[in-house]
Amino acid sequence: MSDIEKVKRLRQSTGAGFKDCNIALKESSGDLDKAAELLRVKGIAKASKKMSRDAKEGVIVISGDNTKTSLIEVNCETDFVAKNENFILFVKELSEINNFCSSDLKKLNNSNMANNKTVEENLVAMIAKIGEKITIGKAKTIMHIAASNPLALKSDEIKKETIDKEQELIAEELKNSGKSDEIAKKIGLGKINKFKEDNSLMTQNWVMEPKKKVKDIISEMNIPNLKIKEFIRIKIGE
Repeated sequence: MSDIEKVKRLRQSTGAGFKDCNIALKESSGDLDKAAELLRVKGIAKASKKMSRDAKEGVIVISGDNTKTSLIEVNCETDFVAKNENFILFVKELSEINNFCSSDLKKLNNSNMANNKTVEENLVAMIAKIGEKITIGKAKTIMHIAASNPLALKSDEIKKETIDKEQELIAEELKNSGKSDEIAKKIGLGKINKFKEDNSLMTQNWVMEPKKKVKDIISEMNIPNLKIKEFIRIKIGE
């Protein structure tokens, strides 16, 4: 086998660049297995050096079936990498595995991907290949909220300190409005009720049909004993 053919084979099996494969083959005297191991060790070293950097870009991927839906956040350093084809293919496969693992990150990291290497091994290889810190962030298996940021499932579940703080802000806003105390009180009550409505999932506008509330859509589904118990919202970098 020629040196060029060895480099090609090593690139196919490891995903490493031409230069790195060429150097590894020289260091291993042309032994493909030893060269692959050298690249793996160097990849781990490269990855560890990047772990102190910030990774606040990335993607959130959703996968699901008839029984569950899973969300997983995968972070990188730049939005350029977040659009990289290899990165996208990696996170798509990762998302499917995450749903199968029900967001158990330990199980996820030890799961094999299509190339018969673990998620952890593929993550290290991806970092070495792309040259950025890449991390698996939050993961959750449940329903998902895409269009809004509710504070609680129902209005009476919003934390008291949050309501008190909002009431203080409303009172401060109305203090110098010139309204009578009675009118100001009514306006304040309306504002706090609107705050509760906007920040409770069940009373928020349904994104696909804003004239209806989420609770209306749940009711219209007419599924016996259907209840929303909890929700999760994941935002990149937080």
